Amino acid sequence: MDVPLGPGRAPDRPEAPGAAEAPGAAEACEVYQAHGEAVEAARQAMLAEDVVRDLSETFSALGDPTRVRILHALSERELCVCDLADLLSMTPSAVSHQLRLLRNLRLVRPRRAGRMVHYSLDDAHVVDLFRRGLEHVRHGG
Repeated sequence: MDVPLGPGRAPDRPEAPGAAEAPGAAEACEVYQAHGEAVEAARQAMLAEDVVRDLSETFSALGDPTRVRILHALSERELCVCDLADLLSMTPSAVSHQLRLLRNLRLVRPRRAGRMVHYSLDDAHVVDLFRRGLEHVRHGG
């Protein structure tokens, strides 16, 4: 059944104040009409909850400027905690804290060399994820 709606409205959902005049607002359907086959196909392709959680945590890690700086530095070369601390004007303890979080998310990996621990991005997937994100931001379009 076609139900005419105002811009940006779904059935039984009140329009947010000021939503209609928001500059650059995405276009919405003017008529609410769910397409059963498309919805069912999308439902079948939905990610499992544990995958959604893990992916969300991965992207959340990229939401911190310090961690982005660390990942960028490690996308260029392997560095130890002291190198990163000097580069970012942080204490080794603060850098270690961030690296522990990134390590737990499997974004970076340590390599012990005697008394030093060097870090690099975990694998080619992380390198690709970071570079594609950077490319997207630089594209600006």
